[in-house]
Amino acid sequence: MKWTLVAFYKFIDLPHFEDLKPRLFAFCEQQNICGSTLLAAEGINGTVAGSDDAIQAWMTFLQDSCELGPIDHKFSYAEEKPFRKLKVKLKSEIVHLGRPDILPHKHRVGHYVDPKDWNQLISDPAVRVIDTRNDFECEVGTFARAENPHTEKFSEFPEYVDQNLNPDKDKKVAMFCTGGIRCEKATAFLLEQGFEEVYHLKGGILKYFEEVPVEESLWKGECFVFDDRVTVDGKLQPGETECCRGCWNPILPRDKTTAGYEAGVSCPHCFKTKTEKQLASARERERQRLLELERKQRGEPATGTK
Repeated sequence: MKWTLVAFYKFIDLPHFEDLKPRLFAFCEQQNICGSTLLAAEGINGTVAGSDDAIQAWMTFLQDSCELGPIDHKFSYAEEKPFRKLKVKLKSEIVHLGRPDILPHKHRVGHYVDPKDWNQLISDPAVRVIDTRNDFECEVGTFARAENPHTEKFSEFPEYVDQNLNPDKDKKVAMFCTGGIRCEKATAFLLEQGFEEVYHLKGGILKYFEEVPVEESLWKGECFVFDDRVTVDGKLQPGETECCRGCWNPILPRDKTTAGYEAGVSCPHCFKTKTEKQLASARERERQRLLELERKQRGEPATGTK
């Protein structure tokens, strides 16, 4: 089975968002859809995967049956199942800036920049280019000239702005993220702080990959995605970056040289947080996974080990 993935979000008033959770979960189970969906009073955000027919039905269900109307979304594809579980979660924010009062559907947001116009904008030396994603995502890949805020979570972004940007000096600021949702809040936040010319990449990195030919791209590296593909390249194909099966953070080449790295078990991000019992369990899980791969290569039936 070839899996169709759809990343989607919409800021919209959902005062009774809790009531949507069982409906969404039941629909996904019925359609054999996996992945994660977040619901909050401010809207919906998620990435799910299934057959092409199931995903088309899912988008129709959200837009029509759930009365959400047109939803920003992007498709991609995978040969292997990209999510291990189905999750529908209730949250205080669908993307956690730590400022629930920043509501992109009620406040001003930055100027949307189409992917075809993005290269010209970020090539202007008068423009500060900010990657709004977290540190490990930036290290996997980013745009030329982009600044890494070195945040561990998006809620640290306001502090980064306070310490590193100045509306009196930084007259033009361009920001980007994976699918566009973080920039909705980031640009609204900057405008609230007094910045005047604020831009963001419409549809995010994934839309840029979709519309801008690789030979014209200013992207360097791969793009981290929140599913079992780990990363995608400029053609939206699964990348070569591995992830740690202990914490699911991407593993960079330098990580493999550290004492905390053990293939399939741990990495520098999680090694110190694991007990000996947890490490032993992870080693056994990895041993079983490798045995299952060997069976698959020999054409033997799977035993059900994940």
